[in-house]
Amino acid sequence: MKITSAEFVMSNSNVAKCPNEPLPEYAFIGRSNVGKSSLINMLMERKSLAKTSGRPGKTQLINHFKINNNWFLVDLPGYGYARVSKKDKKTFQKYITEYFQKRKQLVCGFVLVDIRHEPQPVDLEFMEWLGTNQIPFAIIFTKADKLKPGAIERQANAYLQKLLEGAWEEAPPHFTTSSTNRMGREELLEFIDGINQDFFKSNT
Repeated sequence: MKITSAEFVMSNSNVAKCPNEPLPEYAFIGRSNVGKSSLINMLMERKSLAKTSGRPGKTQLINHFKINNNWFLVDLPGYGYARVSKKDKKTFQKYITEYFQKRKQLVCGFVLVDIRHEPQPVDLEFMEWLGTNQIPFAIIFTKADKLKPGAIERQANAYLQKLLEGAWEEAPPHFTTSSTNRMGREELLEFIDGINQDFFKSNT
């Protein structure tokens, strides 16, 4: 898939006020220091489409970006280590939960995981919640440029094995990426393009 246009549409915290267009949506979410904004900018080939920050927890709203005029990329608040109050965290959790449960246009969530670290309970719990609620998702391992190829494979396999120790019969789709060297960009965009084609075929 070639990215021909990527434009910011809106930010809000009310799912009912999200764009009312019959276009497929892909939601990106992960812990606050996982490199989500850098990944989005790399995928879209834009330097500052999503705002990057040295301070975790910068994204605090549901952000919609229209891509190629036929699908939406949704940038959601991070979870975990955001330096915000407990009250704000509860607010974020409420509209994140509502988005995933109520947003009919959502076709796939992308859960971002820093491949350098061991499986984190907060990530595993969130994935379990998505699975329990029958919300389709894929895992995006980030910051793969920080590891050697052998270590990348070991870390990814360890993470997927941890998932399979739970209630999963098979691991969800997964991608290994780097915002620095563009690793995984084509594979991820092809995955999105394939879902888009199925979406539009079933809605014509």
